[in-house]
Amino acid sequence: MTWRAPSTLGILVGLLLASAALRIAIGAGPALAEAEEMLAETPQVLPSEPDTCSGEIPEELLVALDAREERVTALEASLADRMQAMRVAEQEVQEQLDQLRLAEESLEATIASAETANDGDITNLVSVYESMKPAEAAALFEEMTPEFAAGFMARMRPDAAAAVMAGLEPATAYSISVVIAGRNALVPTQ
Repeated sequence: MTWRAPSTLGILVGLLLASAALRIAIGAGPALAEAEEMLAETPQVLPSEPDTCSGEIPEELLVALDAREERVTALEASLADRMQAMRVAEQEVQEQLDQLRLAEESLEATIASAETANDGDITNLVSVYESMKPAEAAALFEEMTPEFAAGFMARMRPDAAAAVMAGLEPATAYSISVVIAGRNALVPTQ
């Protein structure tokens, strides 16, 4: 077996352990001697009668405890009232939310019905314009604003719309075409 020199870390650990042992040995002697002196100086008197409490509670303490109990009782009553008020308010809010939900559903149904009816009316009117003679339909479209007329033209069959457009004044046909072409110009593409 070959001899190896102790590492620096091993030496440091050994020195720290030795230092701790010395401190304990040096400090323990005086502490033990002092404790023995204190025990020797203290008289060893055993009480003949154990101390008992007379059972009387000072009047100020009783008054303070009663006042505190009254405050706690009042606070508990106040908290109970608040909790009850919160439960009632929460129930009322829930009822109102339920009513709002029902009203919203009813409104959505009404809007859907109105949109369907409106869409049906417009579809019927488009069919009427398509079945008219192009010259007669063109005379009606001349009286309409370009925005209004464009709504019908966009829904018409292409052949019927072309026949009506051919019967319009060029300026009117151009205005309607611009409205139809520009309808989706501002719609985001991405």
